[in-house]
Amino acid sequence: MSQLLDKAKNFVAEKVANIKKPEASVTDVDLKHVTRECVEYNAKVSVSNPYSQPLPICQISYTLKSAGRAIASGTIPDPGSLKANDTTMLDLPVKVPYNILISLARDIGADWDIDYELEVGLTIDLPLIGDITIPLSQKGEIKLPTLKDIF
Repeated sequence: MSQLLDKAKNFVAEKVANIKKPEASVTDVDLKHVTRECVEYNAKVSVSNPYSQPLPICQISYTLKSAGRAIASGTIPDPGSLKANDTTMLDLPVKVPYNILISLARDIGADWDIDYELEVGLTIDLPLIGDITIPLSQKGEIKLPTLKDIF
């Protein structure tokens, strides 16, 4: 009897491991808006849904790091759902206060940009399996606004 249960467990584990899962990638991080309080950047996340049904997105969590420390983080609850059998582009607004940018003066002074690492956790509700989190990470450079951008 225990051999039958072991075979059943292995069968289910193998089937669950081979189920197609949504795939995601960070495609771009650009300057979106400049205010007196902060600089707002927009990260574009591309998510492909291999299923014939739309999938609800539970939440998107993010952390923007520079020089080894977090400069912005947050969570976007219930941002919508993924289109069925299609790729969905999600916009992720990231606000960075100026006082944090000032503390990164050494990195900024060299080339007027911020070397960053963006970590995103995309939590999706898969039927029968439950919530899964797709971890994403992107490194790059964000150009800072010039006076021309502000005015």
